[in-house]
Amino acid sequence: MITYDFLQHYWWFLIALLGGLLVFLLFVQGGNALIFFAGKNEGERQLVVNSTGRKWELTFTTLVTFGGAFFASFPLFYSTSFGGAYWVWILILVTFVFQAVSYEFQGKAGNLLGKNTFRVFLTLNGCLAPLLIGTAVGTFFTGSDFTVNKSAVGDIASPVISRWGNAWHGLEAVANPFNVEFGLMVMLLSISLGALYLINNVDNAKLATQLRRNLGVCFGGFLVLFLVICYHLITMDGFAVDATGAIIIEQGKYFTNLLEMPAVLALLLLGAVLLVAGVVITLLRKDFKRGIWLAGPGTTLAVMALFMIVGYNNTAYYPSTADLSSSLTLANSSSSEFTLRTMAVVSLIIPFVVAYIAYFWRQMDRKSLTTEELNQSEKY
Repeated sequence: MITYDFLQHYWWFLIALLGGLLVFLLFVQGGNALIFFAGKNEGERQLVVNSTGRKWELTFTTLVTFGGAFFASFPLFYSTSFGGAYWVWILILVTFVFQAVSYEFQGKAGNLLGKNTFRVFLTLNGCLAPLLIGTAVGTFFTGSDFTVNKSAVGDIASPVISRWGNAWHGLEAVANPFNVEFGLMVMLLSISLGALYLINNVDNAKLATQLRRNLGVCFGGFLVLFLVICYHLITMDGFAVDATGAIIIEQGKYFTNLLEMPAVLALLLLGAVLLVAGVVITLLRKDFKRGIWLAGPGTTLAVMALFMIVGYNNTAYYPSTADLSSSLTLANSSSSEFTLRTMAVVSLIIPFVVAYIAYFWRQMDRKSLTTEELNQSEKY
């Protein structure tokens, strides 16, 4: 028997999966962040841009799908976060607009700004987009300044359910060190994944050497921040839902979730092992280029585990620091049972879509990108 509770947990699983895939696909942004750091001349920079340019639509599409899935399954979160913390989401979308414009116009005739100007835009997208996305996700653990009043929907004069508590509308998240650390961790992870992808996709010995050098530095910084985040998650207070449905602050809630959900703990550990293995083997073996195919799935699994820690086991996944009772949980923020049940049937096509993407990805990447191939094909 498929219950309402099962459907809520099922859709949070899909949200976690999309979140994991999104962070993995941020390798496009990470690769762009390396345009000037790894590319020391025009030919190398052109290789980086053309390599990431083949995949940038996948990241943007996944971001939109992630937001759409939230809107369909947990609309109260969508209206609260996207409608309240809108400056953060607007900035994220602006960086992606910079990315799209840069790919489209940097190689066009009559470009008065020059290629490097648009490459600077790509670099900014590569750094800021993961940083902002990571900072926004950090608020799942630390909370945000909002209140929810569902009865207000009947107020003809002002039928607004969610209200933000300050004029910063999401930008206040940077005042919390945990959120910033989380954002920096995601940024360094995306750059590491970008380096791994380029090593696999581009056939240029000199560029590969420079990418491995950047990979070592960025992944070292990521590991430091990852350990800091793990320490915080083990020791910080969390937002739990008690037997009556009330939201309470519970000491060590996220660590308790890990212990009480061994499958999620195993998922996190497996993801971490795959990620580290992909990077370490790439750094130790100069002939090894497939690190992205270990680190990518590892990233997806680890991020899925983080979403499960913050959403499952009677946990408020979007806490309110202004009013604990306004905190969002799977139970109080989801769509109706009919909507979730109907969409669950539609979600069964997801494996076929993923298989379709994987097939054409392989077709595009059957051969590594070389300078000779670049000269014979369309450049960005």
